[in-house]
Amino acid sequence: MQRHEVPTHLNIEDKAFAGLTMRQLMVAIIGLALAYAAMSDAPLPLPVRLAAGAFVLVTTAAFSLWQPGGRSLEDWAFVLLRYIAVPRVVVWRVRTSHLHEPDQVVRFEVVLPAESDQLPGRKR
Repeated sequence: MQRHEVPTHLNIEDKAFAGLTMRQLMVAIIGLALAYAAMSDAPLPLPVRLAAGAFVLVTTAAFSLWQPGGRSLEDWAFVLLRYIAVPRVVVWRVRTSHLHEPDQVVRFEVVLPAESDQLPGRKR
């Protein structure tokens, strides 16, 4: 009788190097390259270049290592962009049609009020 071990760590990313996942490693490499470019190629005074390089390194460390809520900062950035892009006020109403047949299916539509429209019970 053969026995097979059931994998238990299916939702964990594989570690590539020094305890970092492949995504974290690539973000760190790109961030280090950007920090080097900010410090060496910019025609600015030395303190400004050092500040720019330090800012890029801190940002890189945050994006590659910090995972609030178990998600990377890239995931949170996409969540924030989606939140900004999706409208927050939606009004449902029955669509009236010119052909009122008994077999006709009633459909619903979403109407977003314009800035000048006043919703009932809402004060500005």
